Amino acid sequence: MLEMFTDPKGVAVIGASTSPDKLGYQVLHNIIQYGYQGAIYPINPTAPEILGLRAYPTVLDCPDPVDLAVVLVPNKVVPTVMEQCGQRGLKGAVVITAGFREVGPQGRALEQQVLEICRRYGMRMIGPNVLGIIDTVCKLNASFAAGMPDRGRIAFMSQSGALCTSILDMAMGQGIGFSRFYSIGNKADINELDLIKAWAEDPETRAIMAYLEGITNGPEFIHSASQVTRHKPIIAIKSGTTNAGSKAVSSHTGTLAGSEAAYDAAFKQSGIIRAGSVQDLFDYARAFARQPLLRGDAVAIITNAGGPGIMASDAVEHAGLRLATLSAETKQLLQAKLPPAASMANPVDVLGDALADRYALAIEAVLADPNVDALMVVLTPQTMTQIPETAEALGRLSKAHDKPVFGAFMGEAAIRKGVEVLRSYDVPNYAVPERAVAAIAAMWRYRTWLNTPPLAVEELAVDRERVAQLFARVRAEGRVTIGDAEAREVLEAYGVPLPKAGLAATADEAVQLAESIGYPVVMKIASPDILHKSDIGGIKLNIMSAGEVRDAFDLLIYRGRRYMPDANIWGCQVQQMVKGGREVIIGVNRDPQFGPLLMFGLGGIYVEALKDVTFRVAPIDRRQATEMLSEIRAYKLLRGVRGEKPADQSAIVDTLLRISQLVTDFPEIVELDINPLMVFEQGRGAMGIDMRLALK
Repeated sequence: MLEMFTDPKGVAVIGASTSPDKLGYQVLHNIIQYGYQGAIYPINPTAPEILGLRAYPTVLDCPDPVDLAVVLVPNKVVPTVMEQCGQRGLKGAVVITAGFREVGPQGRALEQQVLEICRRYGMRMIGPNVLGIIDTVCKLNASFAAGMPDRGRIAFMSQSGALCTSILDMAMGQGIGFSRFYSIGNKADINELDLIKAWAEDPETRAIMAYLEGITNGPEFIHSASQVTRHKPIIAIKSGTTNAGSKAVSSHTGTLAGSEAAYDAAFKQSGIIRAGSVQDLFDYARAFARQPLLRGDAVAIITNAGGPGIMASDAVEHAGLRLATLSAETKQLLQAKLPPAASMANPVDVLGDALADRYALAIEAVLADPNVDALMVVLTPQTMTQIPETAEALGRLSKAHDKPVFGAFMGEAAIRKGVEVLRSYDVPNYAVPERAVAAIAAMWRYRTWLNTPPLAVEELAVDRERVAQLFARVRAEGRVTIGDAEAREVLEAYGVPLPKAGLAATADEAVQLAESIGYPVVMKIASPDILHKSDIGGIKLNIMSAGEVRDAFDLLIYRGRRYMPDANIWGCQVQQMVKGGREVIIGVNRDPQFGPLLMFGLGGIYVEALKDVTFRVAPIDRRQATEMLSEIRAYKLLRGVRGEKPADQSAIVDTLLRISQLVTDFPEIVELDINPLMVFEQGRGAMGIDMRLALK
C-alpha cells in the first residue's frame, strides 16, 4: 500500500523557504492549507520559523513522528539530504527537485547515487523531477499544484508534472474527485507498476488513471496489470509512440519509448483501457468511478430532439455496441403515457415540449426493461425544458436501478444547473452524445475483458537443442543474420511445415535436387548476406526442366555476385513450387520495452502496400492467436468469399503459437519473417515458403 505516502504520521519539507515565490514555500503552504493533520516540520538551516511553524536545520534535528520527506533542495545537495533522511529512519521521500536523468549523463549518475542511498536505507522514493503528490484521503497536498481536488474514487499518476497541473485544473472545474494524485517523473525508484499494485489493494480507489511516457519493465507490466484489471479498471494514455514523440520523450524524462504497435498490443493483452486523449481519459474515468459496470452491450437512448437522437444512434453502432430492442411491455407502457407523436422505439423521442415528468416516466420504463444494459439521456435546452428538474429525475431513478446511466445534456450556460444536479447523483454528463457512447464502449471493452479467460500458454513439442546448436554455429562464424536456407532448420525444429527443398552448390546438384523434388520448382540465391532476394532478382519461379534449372542457377549466381560482390554465396536453394494457397505473413520484431512483438497479416507484396496487420506481445495462447486472425481487415478472405473455400485457420493459429514459443525460448532473436506462409483450404494445413531471421 506504500503507507509512507498514503498515511504519513509526520512530513519534513526539506528546502522549505520563507520566500513566497519559492517552491519550498508553496509546497509547505499547500500542506498546511489543505488540512493535513500529521506533524509538519520545515527544514531550513537559517530560518527559525516558517509559516508559523518551527523550522529545523536538518531532518536529523526534528522530533518524532516523521516518516516522509518532501525534498526541494538543489540537485547536487539531494544526495546529502537523502543520506540524512536514511539516517533519521524515514520510510519515504518525494523528490520534487529536477536536474537528474532528464538533463544527461551527469544527471543520470546523480540520480543513480540517490537511488543507491534509498536502497541502502530501505527508503522508497517518488521522483525525482516531479510536481509532488496529493492524497485526498489523508488530506496531504505535498505538491506545488494550484489547488486541491475533491475526494473521489480515482487514483491518477503522471510522468509529466506540467500535465498534472492542467489535469488537476480540469478535474476541479468538472467536479472530478481523486483518491490519490501522484506525479512520478523520472521513476528512479517507485514506478507505474508499483503504484498499480498498491492501488489495486486500495479500498479508496475504484479506477486507476495513468499518463505514461514509458514503461520500466514491459513483460512484468503486462503480467501484473493483467492481474490488477481483473478486479479494477486501468485507463491509460500513452505518449511518445511516434518518431517525433519518442524523441521528445527522451529529452523530457529520459525514457526509452516503445513502438505504437507494442503499446497497443500490451494494453490489449493486459486489459488496460487505452484513451486517445486527455479528454477521453477523463470521460472514461468518470464512467468507471461513478457508475456500475454494464452487463451487456445493449444501449437505450431517450431524447427530446430527433437530430441528437440520430447522432447518438450512429455513435452506438460505430462503437460496436447495439441499440437495445425494447420489450413489447415497455413499448405499450410508453404508448399509453407519451403523446401520440412521440417515438416508442429506441431511441425514445419524448419530443421537444417534454417536461421533467415526461422524461421521468420514459426513464423509469426504459431502465426497468430487461433488454436494456445502459441508458443515455439526451437533452437539448428548449424554452419549456425543465433542466434541473429533469436532471433530478434522472439522478433519482438512476439510484433505483443497477444499470449505468449517462447524461448528454447538450449546451453550456442553460444546462449548467442541470449538470450540477447530475454530478450530485454521480451521473456523468457529456457535452455531446458521441463522448457518452465512447465511455459506454470503454466500459463494454472492460466487461469483455473480465469475461475473457486468463492467459493459457501451451508448451508444444519442439527441438530447442537443434536451434541452439545452429545459433552457436552462426555466431562462431561472426554472423547475426540467417537466411532462408538456414532458417528452414529453425522452423523444422519448431514443427512449422515446409516445402521440400535442398541446397545446391553447383548446377548439377541443382538438377539432381529438382529431379528428386519433382517439377515445377523454385530456385533462390542462397547466401547469409542476401536476405531480401527479390530485390536483386534472386528468385526464379515455375522452373519446369533440367535445362531451365541450369540456366536459372547460372543467372542467380551471376546476379548475386553482380549486385553484392562481397556476399558469401553458397549456391542456390531448390524448392518445391507451392500453388493454390493464400499468402499471409507471420513476423517478429523485438520491442525494447516489451520484448518479442508478433505480427500477422496479409503476406507477399501486400504487407508493405496495405499494412493490414495486427500485433501481440509473445508469449500468446490459442485464444489470442485466433483473435489476431479476426482483427485484420482482410479476414473475410480467410473465411472464404464468393464461393471460395475457407482457409485453414487452425494451421495459422498453430504456426503463430510455434513462433511465439520460438522467440520466447530464444530472446536473442530480434527479427523473424515467414513471408509468405502459404495457407491452403481448411484441413490441408499451411507451409512456410520463405523466411529469414536476425540475432542480436
